[in-house]
Amino acid sequence: MAVDFLIVGQGVAGSVLAWTLDQRGCTVLLVDAPTLPSASAVAAGLVNPLTGRKLVRTWKADELFPFLHQFYSNIEQQLGVTFFHPKHIYRPFRSVSEQMDYSALAADPDTQPYIYKPVDDQAYSSFINNPLGGLEVTQAGWVDLTEFVRIVKGYFVRKNQFFEGTVSVNDLTINDRSVKWQGVDINKVIFCDGVQSRENPLFDWLPYNPVKGQILTAVVDNYSIKNIVNQGVFILPVRPGLIRIGATYSWHDLDWQTTEDGRAFLETKVAAILKTPFQIVNQQAGIRPSTKDRRPIIGLHPTKPAVGIFGGLGTKGVSLAPYLAEQFARYLLDGEDLEPEANISRCISLYHGS
Repeated sequence: MAVDFLIVGQGVAGSVLAWTLDQRGCTVLLVDAPTLPSASAVAAGLVNPLTGRKLVRTWKADELFPFLHQFYSNIEQQLGVTFFHPKHIYRPFRSVSEQMDYSALAADPDTQPYIYKPVDDQAYSSFINNPLGGLEVTQAGWVDLTEFVRIVKGYFVRKNQFFEGTVSVNDLTINDRSVKWQGVDINKVIFCDGVQSRENPLFDWLPYNPVKGQILTAVVDNYSIKNIVNQGVFILPVRPGLIRIGATYSWHDLDWQTTEDGRAFLETKVAAILKTPFQIVNQQAGIRPSTKDRRPIIGLHPTKPAVGIFGGLGTKGVSLAPYLAEQFARYLLDGEDLEPEANISRCISLYHGS
């Protein structure tokens, strides 16, 4: 048996890359180990073009956001499924100075395409503390990642191109132009295994800086707001009466365990925004595969060109993956250049084999 690509790991990165290459006519074998923890299984799946307290435009937002909306919508239409939920993000003003700052931002030509006007503040005020009103960010939303990953897995299972298990580097016979694994001849192996890449001897030299995050799921009686609310923490309506609250950011205690501190932090933050009582019904923790310069790592191994990586997508994997997977596919299949800021070549000085 021969395949074009073996994709190792089926979180958001592996799912998006596998789909992208499959749609280009490649034979893709997708491998995932359900026993290994996955950040995608925990993540809220938000896409947000303006982030942080200062509403900074996401890196390459003008390219990423039109592309991701089309990408996820196309899969839904092709397979007759639903997992992508375009929404606005409502940002209640915390102070008069913030109100003025945000109003100035809304007039900036770079930010304007992502600001929705006019805002119906009254629509939020029965649930949300917003005495000064707020601002709405458009082109945002969320991907139900559990559902998305399940759908992509099902697609490859039906094609008999999904394997449940692990891929150890020791099990690979790597040549310059191909790889052999379990009797399969593979043109290229691409690792999309998130923070597990730190344990991979082929890629353990890369500048990882993983960040732990926790989110809560809560019940709120009659909560009817359809959009996402964000003020220090986000309130994501999953369905009527059920919300997700997140997220924490921690660069230490990098395990997959929830903590009382994390829960208390989120509860305190959301209690300042949400006027109505809520009951926590679940808490989850995950480790996001971030990097020191906060840019993804994409490309082929410096001395083993039959092996590559599509990782380091960090906290914005759902937004970054579609556009960068298309770039990677063009690089692999058409010889086009990779985005310099995401190219593995920027890390080459760290390679201990060079």
